[in-house]
Amino acid sequence: MDFTIDEYKMRINRTKQKMQERGIEVLIITNPSNMNYLTGYNAWSFYVPQFIILTIDEDDPTWIGREMDANSAKLTSWLKEESIVPYSDDYVQSEFKHPMHFVADFLIKRNVEQKTVGVEMETHFFSARFYKEFIWMLPETKIEDASVLVNWVRLVKSDQEINYMKKAAKIVEKAMQVGYESLNVGARGCDVAAEIMRAQIKGFEEFGGDYSAIVPLIPAGEETSAPHMTWSERRYKKNDPVIIEIAGCHKRYHSPMARTMVLGEANDKLLDLSKVINYGIEEVIHCTQPGMTSEQIEEVFRKTIKKHGIIKDSRLGYSVGLSYPPDWGEHTVSIRNGDKTVIEPNMTFHFIPGIWYENYGCEISETIRITDNGCETLANFPRDLYMKK
Repeated sequence: MDFTIDEYKMRINRTKQKMQERGIEVLIITNPSNMNYLTGYNAWSFYVPQFIILTIDEDDPTWIGREMDANSAKLTSWLKEESIVPYSDDYVQSEFKHPMHFVADFLIKRNVEQKTVGVEMETHFFSARFYKEFIWMLPETKIEDASVLVNWVRLVKSDQEINYMKKAAKIVEKAMQVGYESLNVGARGCDVAAEIMRAQIKGFEEFGGDYSAIVPLIPAGEETSAPHMTWSERRYKKNDPVIIEIAGCHKRYHSPMARTMVLGEANDKLLDLSKVINYGIEEVIHCTQPGMTSEQIEEVFRKTIKKHGIIKDSRLGYSVGLSYPPDWGEHTVSIRNGDKTVIEPNMTFHFIPGIWYENYGCEISETIRITDNGCETLANFPRDLYMKK
């Protein structure tokens, strides 16, 4: 397992404390990141319904999933065999049966169907049909929205989690360097993406990489105004600006990074913008310390770039760590005006002060860790606008 059973048990206890604060007696977890966090379960099975059931007065959670995935639960989680409960394959993508029927029957057999049940309503892995079928089976059950209950438990990382993220940072350094080397005039975007992904997964001899929750985002030219473009067969042209946003991933822990480069000479607008963004990054890294709120961090950056006539409307960053596709963010803290979360040591954020205009954009980002007396970047890679001539 990637962590000790004691650490998993500590996570379970912290989750139960949050449940008690919310009056939730049974928690149904469908987010694969949260499933992994509490049990270690790790498989590409999240395209079908799967669940962790955590009951306030039972020591261990229960995994419920597709029968063919039960061995994955045995092989990757710390759960005892009796806590691994599979449903048969005729529940999968059926018009008449649904895994939520199986979950409801499980709760009825445990005599907990009358208790307050929390479900992750706003997640990619809990659909409208999940909810419809559940309330059809258990119409008297009180349901609470527990969308990010476990996510908030995950916010402060353990030392082992930080260790995994630092290894992921080493991987992203390597992958970004491969991106720089692969990006040439005449090269195809798909070929560059292939080289980057190879570096992400290969890692190093001492430790390997994993698939990232987001594929490489490498828009070029005018596409840099659209931050979530991936790649195509398009060949890069001379003087194209290119944004590379990728992450290293180790043991499902992510360390994202974004950089901007030009295949030739950068125009003055892009060069000046990159310098202003860098000024803001350096000021935030210098000023950030525990006890600040996330909106105070945003204020430092906003005031710094405003001196140069630049305004950023979108959020400045977000909490990051353990994740599965389609997103490496934790969906809790956002570094933006109005977020009053108090920053603590071992919180980790993707600090991404990207700025996008109508015809071009610039991204330079770092994954940062809050320390006892400041903050540190997990990766060490040049932030200056790179011009490849």
